[in-house]
Amino acid sequence: CSCRLARDQPFAGALEVIGADVNVTTPDGVADCFFVHPAEGKHPGVIIWPDIRGLRPAFQLMATRLAESGYAVLCVNQFYRGAKAPVTSEGESFGDPEVRARIMPLYQALTAETTVTDAKSFVSFLDAQAAVDTARKIGTTGYCMGGPIVLRTAAALPERIGAGATFHGGGLATDQPNSPHLLIPQMDAEFLIAIAGNDDAKEPDAKDILRKSFDEAGLGAEIEVYENTLHGWCPLDSGVYNEAQAERAWGRLLSLFSKALS
Repeated sequence: CSCRLARDQPFAGALEVIGADVNVTTPDGVADCFFVHPAEGKHPGVIIWPDIRGLRPAFQLMATRLAESGYAVLCVNQFYRGAKAPVTSEGESFGDPEVRARIMPLYQALTAETTVTDAKSFVSFLDAQAAVDTARKIGTTGYCMGGPIVLRTAAALPERIGAGATFHGGGLATDQPNSPHLLIPQMDAEFLIAIAGNDDAKEPDAKDILRKSFDEAGLGAEIEVYENTLHGWCPLDSGVYNEAQAERAWGRLLSLFSKALS
């Protein structure tokens, strides 16, 4: 793949992986995605929902790193209805009015309903791949806008989604009738919810609402505010990337997947 950011050598024990751009047919068209998996064997599937800047090299790199740990990973272009990936270029910021003007119509075209139809299509794609162990449940991760999508995915496909993780996800617990947290009783998955420090300052009640909802549903959930982090601290190309805290969150993700997708 031509989508590599500079990085150190793969970690010790990393599996050899194969990655390629793929097309996934959905009820609304064809989603251009990135699929990467270990070169040998069958492994649990994982769906990555990128942040609002979409599928791009940083997320392909993160997907590759996850595959090196033993997962068959589909990183999706959630904006495929309106544009092929990448929708942003290296160095572009969502804070730039021109960039926002380009991305917001793509974002606003998505709904709770499109999330469900896309999630079902992406799970079907994974389950049809030789590298995916369909006897094991699928994991899903989401960043920023991908956070609510993870919750909706887990609720729509409880028989297949066994683990969900959100990183600086926005709007997980709102006062609206379609708030993602209201879907928790429909899930059968364990969760990691990693909250940015400044997001918690804006919505201090969200973590408590989420904890109560997961507890009442009898589902395991590790919900933590990562101190001294800003919204967007996890992606490698983020302007507020916090390596120490991102690495800690990555470690918690691997721990969750190791337990819940075994």
